[in-house]
Amino acid sequence: MGVRRVRILITVVALYILGSWYYKWGPPDVLPPLAPDGQLQASQQSSSSNVVRWKKLPTRYPAETLAKLPRQDHKVNIPRVQAPNPQEDPVAKSLRLQRLAAVKESFVHSWEGYKANAWLRDEVMPITGSAKDPFGGWSATLVDALDTLWIMGMKDDFDMAVKACDQIDFATTATRDINVFETTIRYLGGFLAAYELSEKKYSTLLKKAVEVGELLICAFDTPNRMPISRWNWKSYVRGDSQKAPYSVLVSEIGSLSLEFSKLSQLTGDLRWHDAAQRISDEMEQGQSKTYLPGMWPVVIDASKTPIAFNGDTFTLGGMSDSLYEYFPKQYLLLGGMLEQPRRLYEGFIDVAKQHMFRRALNPDNLPLLFSGDVRIASPRDAGKVVTTPRAQHLTCFAGGMVGLAAKIFERPADMEVAIQLTDGCVWAYNSTPSGIGPEIFTFIPCDPDEEKDDCKWSEERWIDAAREHWRPHQKDRPDASEEQIRGIIEKRRLPLGMTEVNDRKYILRPEAIESVFLMRRMTGDASWMDKAWAMFEAVEKHTRTKVAAASLDDVTMESPYQVDSMESFWLAETLKYFYLVFSDWDVVDLDTWVLNTEAHAFRRADAA
Repeated sequence: MGVRRVRILITVVALYILGSWYYKWGPPDVLPPLAPDGQLQASQQSSSSNVVRWKKLPTRYPAETLAKLPRQDHKVNIPRVQAPNPQEDPVAKSLRLQRLAAVKESFVHSWEGYKANAWLRDEVMPITGSAKDPFGGWSATLVDALDTLWIMGMKDDFDMAVKACDQIDFATTATRDINVFETTIRYLGGFLAAYELSEKKYSTLLKKAVEVGELLICAFDTPNRMPISRWNWKSYVRGDSQKAPYSVLVSEIGSLSLEFSKLSQLTGDLRWHDAAQRISDEMEQGQSKTYLPGMWPVVIDASKTPIAFNGDTFTLGGMSDSLYEYFPKQYLLLGGMLEQPRRLYEGFIDVAKQHMFRRALNPDNLPLLFSGDVRIASPRDAGKVVTTPRAQHLTCFAGGMVGLAAKIFERPADMEVAIQLTDGCVWAYNSTPSGIGPEIFTFIPCDPDEEKDDCKWSEERWIDAAREHWRPHQKDRPDASEEQIRGIIEKRRLPLGMTEVNDRKYILRPEAIESVFLMRRMTGDASWMDKAWAMFEAVEKHTRTKVAAASLDDVTMESPYQVDSMESFWLAETLKYFYLVFSDWDVVDLDTWVLNTEAHAFRRADAA
């Protein structure tokens, strides 16, 4: 009975943690939208005398010294990321440009839907045409889409959007807790990228970036200078004491470096780089001391000095992903002049390859890899590593990350790993009736020792794996028959090679096409464009609405039902990556730019 209660408690805690990843800030969704010309509607012109406004208070725990940006005393020769510009004949170029135009048309459709129905609100609701504010009510979609507008050559809309940014008031929000991570990657990242891509001609953008930065830095005013990831800004304004949380997602605290360092690069103010560097130093100090040395658990205790990394669950998926993604990217942003990001990456990647990356059984016998989840059994007793073959759409970024690091850190053998990880996500799209990969699914891992197991497909192996998943063998319970297992497969619409689809949604995520884009640029292989086009056609077919583009509830159906939600990353990331796959070779050249986890492009120090 005691074991069962513990299992129930573990399940409840796990669901709570997972739910927090999708946590929305929850301000009222009843405010009417503003018109694109910026004029407030009459119902919005109410008195603001009772509105609580943020103001910066004297720093309680000032840093004695600030970490400096690395000086470019000598040129660091970072290997080139992009392959040479591939040659293409007129027919191939015509096809590429047709596909490019189709992606832009999709973006314009959703952008116009946002302009008409949710201008200066966070998100448009693509079925009803309503608006909602899950990210502070600071026009998340507008800010997130700024650099995409520039990249796509929509300069008139870019000018209009930049002018509208003046109306965004970061000194107040109906939200109680500000999500520091989301505010950093969407708002701060969006302003910084638009400012640099537009050649620093729009001073408003840097001004707004500083406004956001000044707001965010207050969440770091804690005894150990670690941030409060879900920051109660009104409590701060009241002068209440602040302390970093004892339970925080590792990605939310560990994925601030690119944006904060870039803000310091552009302003000369070192406070932001220092704040991020302190976190990186904590990560490095604890890297070898976790229950899976080299990697960090999903949940950490940021209230302690040093940070405590006592969790027993590890993943490259949700709640951890961008922590690892930022190591090679921070190295690039700083022009290779800081070695720490390289040490952090090389300290974890071989651990992930050993314990997380698994080859997957599939009917085409393709060499595919997925990144699973890891739990440490009895961690205090140096227990064994238990890998669960559960793949997430969120882990699809890993192919691009591993490929990028293979290039810049001169790890050529890892490029094949990167290709197989990316092809795994492409396969997940191709395997469903809708042509779109699910949020989470369970795959069939091959024996790591390929001499014992050649990973050759047979339907019998799939049935046996499904039986093991659904009816684990017990002494007092007979094995399920093949007929019973086939009934489960049919009822649950399991694609060939999957034993469960744990989460059937598609919320317009970009991670799969992100890695396809990076593979295209890093290899020069035109086949990645065909893979991207098949993905785009499926996504466009099922998500398009009269207003914009909608999330989907179940990609294992031929015609999934649409959900009235369109996150800002649809315009910031997903369609941007599709566009860049088919764009000219020098558009967002990866030897000049590095993209943050929201696909916002920052100029590399070695390309300045």
